[in-house]
Amino acid sequence: MSEIQSNQDTITLYHAPQTRGTGVWVLLEELGIPYDMKVLNFKIGENQQPEFLAINPLGKFPTLVHNGTVVTEQVACYLYLADLFPEKGLAPALNDPKRGAYLRWMAYQGSSFEPAVIDKAFNRPPVEASQSSYGSFDKMLKTLFDQIAKGPYLLGEEFYAVDILWGLSLKWCRMFGLITTNPVVDAYIDRVTSRTTFTSVEKQEQVLLLAQS
Repeated sequence: MSEIQSNQDTITLYHAPQTRGTGVWVLLEELGIPYDMKVLNFKIGENQQPEFLAINPLGKFPTLVHNGTVVTEQVACYLYLADLFPEKGLAPALNDPKRGAYLRWMAYQGSSFEPAVIDKAFNRPPVEASQSSYGSFDKMLKTLFDQIAKGPYLLGEEFYAVDILWGLSLKWCRMFGLITTNPVVDAYIDRVTSRTTFTSVEKQEQVLLLAQS
C-alpha cells in the first residue's frame, strides 16, 4: 500500500483504479495543477486498513486531503477542486447565471441518477414516485437526456467540471448496459471522454491495474 502521508499544502488524491476516483484524477489533469496521488489496491482491501480508515472511515474513493482538510464524496471533490482554481474556468463563478444549473447537475448525479441506476442494476422493485429520491427511472433519465440535447456540453458551449462527472458516469453505465442511450447522448459521451486528459488517465489506469493484478 502506498504510504499514507502528504504535505499539508499539496493536494493529495487517494485513489484505486476503476473507482469514482477516476473522474477526480481527470479533473486534476484538466486543472493542470501539481498534485500527489496515493494508489491503493481495492482488490486486496487496502482501503480497509486502519491508516486509510483514519482518513476516510468509509474506505471509499475518491478521497482528497488538502491543507489539513479531508474531502470525500465524488461531487464534493469536483466542487472543491474546480472552485479552488477559478482561473482555470472549470466552474461558473458565483455570480454567473450558469452557477445554479452547474450546482443542480452536479447534485443530480449523486442524488437522482446514481441511486436510480443502482436500484435498476440490483433489480430492486420500484417504489411510489412520491417516496423515491429520484421519482421514476424513466423520468429521471429523460430529464438528463433533455439537458444533454441542448449541447454541445451540459450547460451549453462551455466545458466545465460537471461534464467530466457526467461524461465518465454515462460512459460506464453505457458500457455495462445500465442505461439505453441515443445518438445525441452517445455523441456527448464521446465528445467529453475523447479529451486528452481522459485518454491519458485511461492508459495510466491500465498500467495500475496490471501492476495490481
